[in-house]
Amino acid sequence: MSILGLKKKQPKTFKVKVITMDAEMEFSCEVKWKGKDLFDLVCRTVGLRETWFFGLRYTIKDTYAWLKQEKRVLDQEVPKDSPITFHFLAKFFPEKVEEELVQEITQHLFFLQVKKQILDEEIFCSPEASVLLASYAVQAKYGDYDPNFHKPGFLAQDELLPKRVLMQYQMTADMWEEKITAWYAEHRGIARDEAEMEYLKIAQDLEMYGVSYFAITQNKRDTDLLLGVDAQGLHIYSPNSKLNPNKSFPWSGIRNISYSEKEFTIKPLDKKKDVFKFYSSQLRVNKLILQLCIGNHDLFMRRRKVDSIEVQQMKAQAKEEKARKKMERQILAREKQMREEAERAKEEMERRLFQLQDEARLANEALLRSEETADLLAEKAQIAEEEAKLLAHKAAEAEQDRQRLEVTAMKTKEEKRLMEQKMREAEQLAVKLVEQSERRLKEADHLKQDLTEAKDAERRAKQKLLEITKTTYPLIAAYSAPPAPPEAADFAFESTSTRVDFKDSDMKRLSMEIERERLEYMEKSKHLQDQLKELKSEIESLKLEEQQQQAGVYSLHNEARGYVQEPVYIPHSNRNSAYMSQMGFFEEV
Repeated sequence: MSILGLKKKQPKTFKVKVITMDAEMEFSCEVKWKGKDLFDLVCRTVGLRETWFFGLRYTIKDTYAWLKQEKRVLDQEVPKDSPITFHFLAKFFPEKVEEELVQEITQHLFFLQVKKQILDEEIFCSPEASVLLASYAVQAKYGDYDPNFHKPGFLAQDELLPKRVLMQYQMTADMWEEKITAWYAEHRGIARDEAEMEYLKIAQDLEMYGVSYFAITQNKRDTDLLLGVDAQGLHIYSPNSKLNPNKSFPWSGIRNISYSEKEFTIKPLDKKKDVFKFYSSQLRVNKLILQLCIGNHDLFMRRRKVDSIEVQQMKAQAKEEKARKKMERQILAREKQMREEAERAKEEMERRLFQLQDEARLANEALLRSEETADLLAEKAQIAEEEAKLLAHKAAEAEQDRQRLEVTAMKTKEEKRLMEQKMREAEQLAVKLVEQSERRLKEADHLKQDLTEAKDAERRAKQKLLEITKTTYPLIAAYSAPPAPPEAADFAFESTSTRVDFKDSDMKRLSMEIERERLEYMEKSKHLQDQLKELKSEIESLKLEEQQQQAGVYSLHNEARGYVQEPVYIPHSNRNSAYMSQMGFFEEV
């Protein structure tokens, strides 16, 4: 076996991973492939035709480098990893993005790269411009703002502002979102490619846009400076200030740039101006500076020439594509507007339908309530009618009672008049009886006086008679008459006694008649007093009954009118008081 047969077979391919701004791709490349072969494969895969802006960048040690297209890939200082990692990035930036970036994919890749540089603070951006750029980024990602869909907090997962801006102000994420959303709502109707172009148009005016910075020294004393290379030319900065250059060399004013190992020489077009020299210690950095200077200068000169046929075709196609997309967007916008109007009309009709349903429901409820109210009112009317009939019946009864009471009152008045007449007659009778009583009393007193005088005269007569009898009887008996027998004497004495007794009996009879008359008078007087008491009680009962009847009449009238009046106290008249006083007088008598 030969020694050559023991040697390991060399692989014919190698793996490559290419990372773009929005994707990762892996390719299997042939060993003999040059950088141009891999670059063209990536551009075809991405669909990119404006290839002169881009390149494949890789990291080597502490710096980066761009893959050269004329050399084989494996012959360059690429990493030995498998797969070899490259970043597909913009190497050169246009002066005016709206004029130079033709394809939509080119705009999109530039937008993503510039946005990342701003967020990573590789490009300085003020807070106000950061918020405006973030609103265009949100428009490019989410489309038109819809408050029904884009609720508060929908940007919580998106990185839209540099950390420096977030730390500069004491504002919460919700406050930043509110500010961005306020601008975002103003971009309604802007398509994604238009929003990305507006983003790039604002970003290209930033001082650090498209500038590649390198550390240099101006002389052997190692004065630290920064070299900036961009589409406009070369710029010299202080180490602490990347915004305002100390000195600038536009491409139109540079006659030649020479490079010898670590020394760069910039020769102005104006020979009167001094030549500017600077130094860079790293060979890889010097080669990178030279590549960027050559590429930017070539693009600068290319912009000032007539576009090639390929670029003209691309611009024409891009113009047609933009016109077609614009037309499609207009049609889409019109359809969207019509759909929104139809949806609004549908919502309005649904709202109107719901409103009409609510109104119908309310009307039905009102109708039911009206029917219930009508039934209730009919029932109340029936009840009121019955109450009216009842009240009319009660009123008729009250009227009958009133008439009856009036008749009763009239009867009562007549009875009262008769009673008063009887009372007057009784009074007159009482007065007469009193007068007769007084007269009888006077007569009785006269009779008593006459009786007393008669008794006194009788007693005196008896005494004189006895005295005469005692003095004269024996003489008469002795002289004029024979002696009488004892029976005759007794008879004479009895006759005398009988005469005397006869006078006593008359007196007694007179006294008895007087006493009987007095007793009869007392009886009559007592009977009259009893009659007066009965008459008084009848009058009081008639008065009480009259008051009750009057109160009944008032209550019936008040019931008929719907209210009740308190009974009125009617005091006795002065005449009744006179009757009472006379009755008292009679009782005393």
